[in-house]
Amino acid sequence: MIKSELVLKIAEANPHLYQRDIENIVNAILDEIAGAMAKGDRVELRGFGAFSVKARPARIGRNPRTGAHVPVEEKFVPFFKTGKDMRLRLNKTPAKV
Repeated sequence: MIKSELVLKIAEANPHLYQRDIENIVNAILDEIAGAMAKGDRVELRGFGAFSVKARPARIGRNPRTGAHVPVEEKFVPFFKTGKDMRLRLNKTPAKV
């Protein structure tokens, strides 16, 4: 699902709201999550999961084409861990047809 599809789903469930308002709300939520992660904070949405930032230390990598050793700088990567409710929902056995 992409962001525009999410906005449409929310608009269908809430016909009393304007689609542009829903889009602004979704953008605000995503911007706040990204902003918090940029500061190094952890964002937890109960029942859904937690977003955090993990540090990857500097290392010596290898160019797969030439085999030459290449220095790779330290970097920070986003990490998502699902919540218990989400895991249970995803691992529920589907009904047999």
